Amino acid sequence: MKIVYLIRHAKSSWKDMSLKDIDRPLNKRGKRDAPFMGNLLKEQGVMPDMLISSPANRAYTTACHFAEALGIPKAEIIQEPRIYEAWTADILEIIQQQPEDRQTIFLFGHNPTFTSFANSFTKNYIDNVPTCGIVRIDAEIDHWKAFSEQTAKVISFQFPKQHFS
Repeated sequence: MKIVYLIRHAKSSWKDMSLKDIDRPLNKRGKRDAPFMGNLLKEQGVMPDMLISSPANRAYTTACHFAEALGIPKAEIIQEPRIYEAWTADILEIIQQQPEDRQTIFLFGHNPTFTSFANSFTKNYIDNVPTCGIVRIDAEIDHWKAFSEQTAKVISFQFPKQHFS
């Protein structure tokens, strides 16, 4: 079994319009939601073998909050430039290239790609993966190269507004 968690970055700040998109930080809500959702996965007994993040500040910071919640050193987060501004085919390629000894991976990235990618693995249309939303995709496979729309399916979809008013 191979498991992928798509985790969209937490809410980012648009306060400083002079910043490049890749440099935007999390805003107050993002700083609340990322640790909360990381702890939620910890409470569910989820422990990734690998954390892979877009190099965008908001995605990497989200990954850092999850790592902290799960007791994983931040130095273990892999920054993957292909996730930033990725197409769905790029995400699939990244997944299919992972080491076989890893069973569960977290990918931290962006919309619209994550929503489109998730919808490739479900019959229950997902309108939008909101900020800090988490989509779990399971595949009954032994090798990451076999991860595909035919072998994998969305198992769960959770997001902060399910827990906050």
